[in-house]
Amino acid sequence: MRGRIGLRPRLLLALLAVSLATLAAAALTLLPPLRDRLRAETVRTTISAALTQLPAFQRANDAFLHELPSGNTGGSCAEFAGAAFNLSQQTGNAQVTVLDLATQPVCGLSDPHAGDDLLVQGTLTFGVRAPQLQAHALRGDSLEVVVPLGRGPYPTSAIFVRKPLTFVSGVVGQVTDAFVKAAIIGLGVALLLGLGLASGLVRRVERLRRAALRVTSEGAGAPRPQDDGRDEIGDLARSFAAMQDALLRQEDARRAFVATASHELRTPLTSLSGMLELLDDDLVEGRLDLTDAHRQVGAARRELRRLGNLAAELLDLSRLDAGVPLRSEPVELGELTRAVASEFEQQATERGVVLEVIPPMGPCWARGDPSAIARVLRILLDNALRFSPPRETIRVAGHYSGDRALLEVCDAGPGVPDNEREVIFERFQRGSRTGGEGGFGLGLAIGRELAQRQGGTLRLRSPDATHPGGWFVCALPIELPQGGEEDASAPADRAALG
Repeated sequence: MRGRIGLRPRLLLALLAVSLATLAAAALTLLPPLRDRLRAETVRTTISAALTQLPAFQRANDAFLHELPSGNTGGSCAEFAGAAFNLSQQTGNAQVTVLDLATQPVCGLSDPHAGDDLLVQGTLTFGVRAPQLQAHALRGDSLEVVVPLGRGPYPTSAIFVRKPLTFVSGVVGQVTDAFVKAAIIGLGVALLLGLGLASGLVRRVERLRRAALRVTSEGAGAPRPQDDGRDEIGDLARSFAAMQDALLRQEDARRAFVATASHELRTPLTSLSGMLELLDDDLVEGRLDLTDAHRQVGAARRELRRLGNLAAELLDLSRLDAGVPLRSEPVELGELTRAVASEFEQQATERGVVLEVIPPMGPCWARGDPSAIARVLRILLDNALRFSPPRETIRVAGHYSGDRALLEVCDAGPGVPDNEREVIFERFQRGSRTGGEGGFGLGLAIGRELAQRQGGTLRLRSPDATHPGGWFVCALPIELPQGGEEDASAPADRAALG
């Protein structure tokens, strides 16, 4: 693939870019201020040391002035030398000079450049008016500090301290070198860690890619990707495995549907073909038996009904899978139950079953798609007619219960075992008590999906002594007429079929 850049190098580049940006920000934050802080600290400590030694210089200066008329200044010069030595030690071997008002060295404590320094001259000049004034200046890599010296209002001399600041550059250089070394080590560690992390992520993603390719070539039954990581990739692997399980279930359902549909189609088609051949032979030979012909036509009609049910279920299933939107409008359940039940009167008569419609106490309005609700009721009635024994009664009712409108269909059939109460609502699943009856395992699944898409439910109630067979309840949202109120005194759903 042209221009393809793998995930591993991109992750490594991103990690290195973040690390370099962090180190650059740290260097810009740390190194430039370091020089200024060291210089400022040197100024502070130097001035503080000069002020600390100021009393010793004052005493030496007093002695010098006292001895000056006699010309014997050896004692005061020794004190000056001692004070200068101590100050030099405290300031890191700075050069210390004592100057008089003419900026001339005192007692040989000389600095060849001190006398010409404008800072010294300015300090001594202003020191006459402000004896406590001290000044400092940074000149290149050198610090100069001047402190006036004298006890009266008119200082006669000053302490001049010159301290090289080359050590500041050395310290900054050492810190910079240490920072660079630490940065190199940190980048190396980050690179190693990033390489390990990126390799691990790429391996996990590669496993998912191989799993996807195997699903493409081998189908949903390919081995599931194994990833126990508690992160997004682990969640993706588990979601991928769940998708494979869902695909496998769909594939199993498809195979079951193909097998069931082919069997269910083959049986009525074979029967119809045989019946038509027998009728054709009787017609060709001119020995038509009307009784047998009626029996054959009745059997053909039943097989055609089975084919019609299969076609209707397949059409409903395709619409559900395609997500065809349903209407939402008021539906009166009492009228709907009577209309749908009338469609099954002949079939109930043929089976010797009584089909009883229990009218509601008043208009019972639900909100949904009329054709979809009617389809759910047809599924429930067809299911009840298949399993209800002769001379038994199938009861149908529509009524309110709490905040729902209910459709109920109750038969006296064999019922459903507890372990199959939810299984029968799955596609292509049929109960174990069909006794050879039953369709394709699609009706109840379609009914539940239609009910749910209208904001309702379809469930199987537990049997009791008066209702031992199947008792299906479809609950739908209530649609109250404008200005009406819910009837709180409406009978409970169990009493409706009692």
